[in-house]
Amino acid sequence: MAAVFSRVLLKMSGEALMGEQGYGIDNAILQYLADELAQAHALGVQLAIVIGGGNILRGKAASSRGMDRAQADYMGMVATVINALALQDALEGAGLVTRVQTGIEMPSVAEPFIRRRALRHLEKGRIVILAAGTGNPFFTTDTAAALRAMELNCQVLLKATKVDGVYDDDPMRNPAARRFSEISYLRALNMGLAVMDSTALSLCKDNHLPIIVFNLHTPGSIPAVLRGERSGTRVHDMAPGQDIRWAE
Repeated sequence: MAAVFSRVLLKMSGEALMGEQGYGIDNAILQYLADELAQAHALGVQLAIVIGGGNILRGKAASSRGMDRAQADYMGMVATVINALALQDALEGAGLVTRVQTGIEMPSVAEPFIRRRALRHLEKGRIVILAAGTGNPFFTTDTAAALRAMELNCQVLLKATKVDGVYDDDPMRNPAARRFSEISYLRALNMGLAVMDSTALSLCKDNHLPIIVFNLHTPGSIPAVLRGERSGTRVHDMAPGQDIRWAE
């Protein structure tokens, strides 16, 4: 079955890389991701990836312990670069061609983010891994993902998580939590749902960029989403009064 999207941006948290370790990078997870992304690439989809750094350091968490927020955020950006290089190594080990671009300049290890160059890489079938967020403190990697997806003319933002969509409550704590199959941007914002941070979600809403939230740890989930299979939760424009659909 062919892909229904031709160019997408995948947002992954840094925590996805640490597996059950609680910190750092789990090589088995890297190999799993390389296999998933190789399947996605085989569908002919142009793929950009934004990765977080929470498995190493989260700027907001560090600032809550007394560190200067801007300094902590820059440290968090460096953590995302470490993750991007690790993912690049795993993908190239699987035979894929990649480029890492960063929001802060690190010419010894990666290209700076240049929109036209990133577009050219995508057109040539290279996977572009986008690290260091927007290059600015006080902005999350969610916001960076929304921004880069629009800069690169992506058709959809794929938000990879550890649960199978967006719920009306935390399903880890509340077994009665209900999952949405579809929900509007505005309803998600008004309900304070943990889709993405409010800046990122508003940016997607204003530019009509759909978001699909799905479980990264279900084997085959990335290629399944790309083929248009109904999984996870779709956040997009919906008519008032019909802006929620519950999963069966």
